[in-house]
Amino acid sequence: MTVGDLNILDREEFVAALGWIFEDSPWVAERTWTARPFANLDALHAAMIGELARAPRQEQLALLCAHPDLGTRARIGPASTDEQAGAGLDQLTPHEFEFLQEMNSAYRKKFGFPFLYAVKGSTKHDILRALQLRLGASPEEEYDEALRQVQRIARFRLLDNVVEPIQEETS
Repeated sequence: MTVGDLNILDREEFVAALGWIFEDSPWVAERTWTARPFANLDALHAAMIGELARAPRQEQLALLCAHPDLGTRARIGPASTDEQAGAGLDQLTPHEFEFLQEMNSAYRKKFGFPFLYAVKGSTKHDILRALQLRLGASPEEEYDEALRQVQRIARFRLLDNVVEPIQEETS
């Protein structure tokens, strides 16, 4: 689907196409629909993160909490499954898995939401290191960082699923 295709969808179709981009939070796509038409993927992403930024903290927190713990072996959505597998989180040793579960638990206890990290292009070692470092952040710093990570995740998902036509150069 192209940005042009998205621009002509009605609200219901638009939400059906993009409602999953922000984990279990179709309200982001629903509110973004009113900003059409989008010139390109960057404009679409900017509109979506603008809606996230304007949302009340309660909605933002619910979005953060909708994300699965990294490395979980519980039932998670296809996008999260693919993203985590790409970073090697589906191939953790038993020791790494146990360590990740302990760190996820400590993180969730301290901050009240799961550790969020845009895993695309990262290794399991990058992720484990980031989790350890971010456990030292203040609650407000980490809340802001978690929102930044959600924005990165959304960007990766858009890049993987929305095609931009190649512009031909005119001479």
